[in-house]
Amino acid sequence: MKMRSVAEKYVIEPTEIPAIPVAGTDNMFPVHRVYCVGRNYAAHAVEMGHDPDKEPPFFFQKNPDNLDCSGMFSYPPASKDVHYEIEMLVALKSGGTGIALDKALDCIYGYGVALDMTRRDLQGEAKKMGRPWEVGKAFEGAAPCTPIVPATASGHPTQGAVWLDVNGERKQTGDLNQMIWKVPEMISYLSGLFTLMPGDIILSGTPSGVGPVNRGDVLTGHVAGVGDLEVHVV
Repeated sequence: MKMRSVAEKYVIEPTEIPAIPVAGTDNMFPVHRVYCVGRNYAAHAVEMGHDPDKEPPFFFQKNPDNLDCSGMFSYPPASKDVHYEIEMLVALKSGGTGIALDKALDCIYGYGVALDMTRRDLQGEAKKMGRPWEVGKAFEGAAPCTPIVPATASGHPTQGAVWLDVNGERKQTGDLNQMIWKVPEMISYLSGLFTLMPGDIILSGTPSGVGPVNRGDVLTGHVAGVGDLEVHVV
């Protein structure tokens, strides 16, 4: 019997594995899943109409191929109210279930800067009807990001400025130490809900000041100790 190649085993050609460049190298970080923590800065929770003292952490997902390092964000269809949310990206090199807090940082490969772009009008409609948020969160190009900086170079940032400018005007300002749920806590908590895997990405939440974008806008974001992101809305 003739042996088939890996590609020949599929009834259609597989899509390319989603991946993010590793800063300063020709290497790529393959992406498995993308978890996003919601309302992880108290001021942002308040601006979204929630009490940050009464909520356990919650997560939603974007799709792996929503990550985009092109520096361009194409305004998506079916929405007239698309918002920016600046975040620190966490990339995992290992995973598991029931990960202890004191072992969580061992799972991290590196960090990046990302935007959780949101079709806020569609998300709002989904919330009113008690439906999932994917229509507002998991669309094409919904997570512009930088290449990943290995933790061997950056360390594990726990404090420092997080900010976003739109056309040179400061819109979001926060500090990593303001996160309600710190990175090890996110990893440990998530590992009680899912089996975390190498290649998983966590978007760690956004400070207050989220707002709309328009075609032609230039978004410039920063996470201390990690880097800078520039995105053009087209």
